[in-house]
Amino acid sequence: MKTITIAVDAMGGDYGPSVIVPAALHVLAKHDSLHLILVGDETALQKELQTGRAYDKGRMTIHHASQCVGMDESPAIALRTKKDSSMRVAINLVKEGKAQACVSAGNTGALMATARFVLKTVPGIDRPAIISTFPTRAGKKNMRMLDLGANVDCTVDHLFQFAVMGSVLAQAVDNIENPTVCLLNIGEEDIKGNEQVKQAALLLASSNAINYTGYIEGDKLYSGRADVIVCDGFVGNVALKTSEGVASFIKYLIKEAFLSSLFAKFVALLALPVLKSLTKRIDPDRYNGASLIGLRGIVVKSHGGAKRYAFAHAIEEAIVQVEKDISHLIHAKVEQLLKLQVITEQKKQTDEE
Repeated sequence: MKTITIAVDAMGGDYGPSVIVPAALHVLAKHDSLHLILVGDETALQKELQTGRAYDKGRMTIHHASQCVGMDESPAIALRTKKDSSMRVAINLVKEGKAQACVSAGNTGALMATARFVLKTVPGIDRPAIISTFPTRAGKKNMRMLDLGANVDCTVDHLFQFAVMGSVLAQAVDNIENPTVCLLNIGEEDIKGNEQVKQAALLLASSNAINYTGYIEGDKLYSGRADVIVCDGFVGNVALKTSEGVASFIKYLIKEAFLSSLFAKFVALLALPVLKSLTKRIDPDRYNGASLIGLRGIVVKSHGGAKRYAFAHAIEEAIVQVEKDISHLIHAKVEQLLKLQVITEQKKQTDEE
């Protein structure tokens, strides 16, 4: 099988090497064709590897980086002064062709700024966006939503580009032949929403390249009606954090209820298989691994507070995107749309003459 090489920012996140190294070893053991490059302080990484499970040293290498980007550090300062940070070096490896993807749990703003500066965006895409997976009540079907925080202010064209990128990703990774795309709005009627959303809806509805099916409200996010949900980064990030908070709150209420009395504990024991299934399905860690989509390279962002299981899932997401060659697919789709736009404009000009 073809070797997949992924650069891992091993110093990022709240826990750094103590979580990232075990997660990397776990994923490495599952994929025979995988090669991981751990980027960070060589001494600290060697120490973690010595206490971990045995591994194939030919498939796990260390690339030393002398700096680390702090979780609360300014993206501009990180970009200007941290040129040998584990984050920057990992992204550089993607640009140089030494790795096919980068995975980091580091500072989101710094990761986005650095990835955009180093890798650049796909021609025809103005801004990269953050996209992630959410569960739905429609069996095993998931949905993807973007933007989740990269772009607080978006134009109509940005929302259209997000829809195109999200559709390509859902088609390739989730194996959906013709993904349905919805715009997140405060209502489903045509008169609802601000002018930006209304204009984006008109643009999406007029395009044959996207299976746009209309507006969707916040209470329908998990209905399974949409394969891709599009919104600006402000709305998307609020929705993401609210969802994570609700999942945590539900788990807290379940635990509180079943520990309230001796009888409740007995009932909890009987219901244990169902409870485990429920908590697993709504666990945000299971869906960890948001993509910085629209770049000339694959970059996957893990939660900063991710533990081993969650970070391993982010690496798995990167593997799938490399296998599907997501960056190339998005590039090809956008190029096709741009050519179609030129042809349409030329025809319109000719008709007017």
